[in-house]
Amino acid sequence: MQTAIPCSLMRGGTSKGLYFHRRDLPEERLARDRVLLAALGSPDPRQIDGVGGAHPLTSKVAVVGPSSRPDADVDYLFLQVVVDRAEVSDSQNCGNILAGVGPFAIENGLVQATGATTPVRIHMVNTASVAVAHVPTPGGRVEYQGDARIDGVPGTAAPIPIDFLDVAGSSCGSLFPTGNVVDVIDGIEVTCIDNGMPVVLIAAADLGKSGAESPAELEADAELKARVERIRLAVGPRMNLGDITKKTVPKMTLVAPPRAGGALSTRTFIPHRVHEAIGVLGAVSVATAVVVAGTVAARVASVDTAVSAGARSFEIEHPTGFFTVEIEASGSGPALEVRRAALLRTARLLMRGEVFVPAALWPAT
Repeated sequence: MQTAIPCSLMRGGTSKGLYFHRRDLPEERLARDRVLLAALGSPDPRQIDGVGGAHPLTSKVAVVGPSSRPDADVDYLFLQVVVDRAEVSDSQNCGNILAGVGPFAIENGLVQATGATTPVRIHMVNTASVAVAHVPTPGGRVEYQGDARIDGVPGTAAPIPIDFLDVAGSSCGSLFPTGNVVDVIDGIEVTCIDNGMPVVLIAAADLGKSGAESPAELEADAELKARVERIRLAVGPRMNLGDITKKTVPKMTLVAPPRAGGALSTRTFIPHRVHEAIGVLGAVSVATAVVVAGTVAARVASVDTAVSAGARSFEIEHPTGFFTVEIEASGSGPALEVRRAALLRTARLLMRGEVFVPAALWPAT
């Protein structure tokens, strides 16, 4: 006997995962996590007995339901299903999977299409913050085809602009959670920042790297990985994240001068694999650090940090292209106030139906 659970398989940005209506999953957390581990096939490096893609970027879950707060249309809980461990983490947001939440909400009757474009206000439960996804809905239906192109995804799709309204310090309590724009950890200068995603920035050169290495090359460097993890574990409590041994935050981003005309180049540990691109909210945090003089990012970036007022766009380079982030801020240093962050994503509905799990985990009702 198996239990069938309605869900959609969607690509959101450069990630892929299962999207569930909240009512279709167990309310109790441990039961829910057991169901999700079985659905995706963890723990197993190949996730052969589930629908996971054997990589952190394709082993993700969105749980969507009616909003629990008056200033949003829907709640969105992001869950990272660890590939090789029996672990489901809610310690971070995912801005890529976020791109599919608006379309999913409209497709499943949680939000009604309102015209050529439908704004969907999304309460990101992980960090109690709000984003607005502008979903193309010509004729009252979600449009997935279009001319927008994002690096890391083949072809083109309909654009989904996303505004982040109040994400500064949403995980750590403040934009610069240590109170400094630079700290020294294990003999290395780092910048700790949280504008939607807790990120630790390190100059690649300080770790003996050029910043042009491929993800595979960085993952193969055991000594580098050990040092990056040592810094991560040491900085977690200073970022108000507590013991992060089993957490997926903060992300560790190596930064270097740009190589393709962008603001700077990045390589991001997420935290134990190296991202083939860069996460949405990770890119927002990096772009925010670029505008603050003295940060590790500002030191290597090819931008004028003396200009910090108003809206500015930055191209954050990553292993498979670049990510354009628009930042509107005022002030300077640790007192910087981020008024708005915006970027462009795409999404596509890949499959809709039911995923099956053993009835012994959650009997069908």
